[in-house]
Amino acid sequence: MGWAGHTGKTAAIAALLAFAAQDARAANGAYAVDAADISEVGSCKVESWMSAASNTDFAAVANPSCVVDPFRPIELSLQTIRARSDGDWSTTLAPKAKTNFIPTGIGRWGLSAYGGGSFDAATGEALTAFAVIPATFRLSETMRINVNGGWLWDRTVDRHYLTYGLGFDWKFTDTLQWTIEAYGQAGASEIASVVQPRFQTGVRYRPNEIFSVDVIYGHNITGENANWMTLGTTIRFPVPDAKPEHHRTGHL
Repeated sequence: MGWAGHTGKTAAIAALLAFAAQDARAANGAYAVDAADISEVGSCKVESWMSAASNTDFAAVANPSCVVDPFRPIELSLQTIRARSDGDWSTTLAPKAKTNFIPTGIGRWGLSAYGGGSFDAATGEALTAFAVIPATFRLSETMRINVNGGWLWDRTVDRHYLTYGLGFDWKFTDTLQWTIEAYGQAGASEIASVVQPRFQTGVRYRPNEIFSVDVIYGHNITGENANWMTLGTTIRFPVPDAKPEHHRTGHL
């Protein structure tokens, strides 16, 4: 594989890594723009999704995560990605750690940070390293804006990028939430699609505190001219003695 082909493949993997795990109350799973919240200490969840593109590219992702408190609450996750890009299959592992610094609230900004990396599961080769600052401004109990800014190192070609994301969440019924977002990476690249902005929108159905399902449509989600459809699920394991976040309150 030539330099251009390798870069394109790595860019696709890097874009998939943007779908990192997020708080159970956040636009999580296959959504790319993170919220500033994290879950309660002791809670866990398993997110999974499948994405298929009009150009035959494919990705299947599993992302278990738990919140621990070694010295402050930290959400730890390990994303496993099985992907097909340009006919080539790859398996990638991406550990991540996230912590919150300023809690979110209506009419004010919340702030958190996360970082991690990825490596090829077959060869052990390190592929990327990344760090992101998510900020969330709650307009109300049912609407919020998420802004992400960060850094990505594509180790395979030794390129550094600034990453960005802007998303809007609206919980318009007790059980349905709509999300729209734009995101991407900026920097020097000889392949235009690597730094091309990406867009997606989706609806989440969450009938209870344990389970939710997402249906998402995106154009160019991995920097290629393709339309993507994604089906995702989240199963949550809340802290037994924690006060439940009742879905009928309207809170995101």
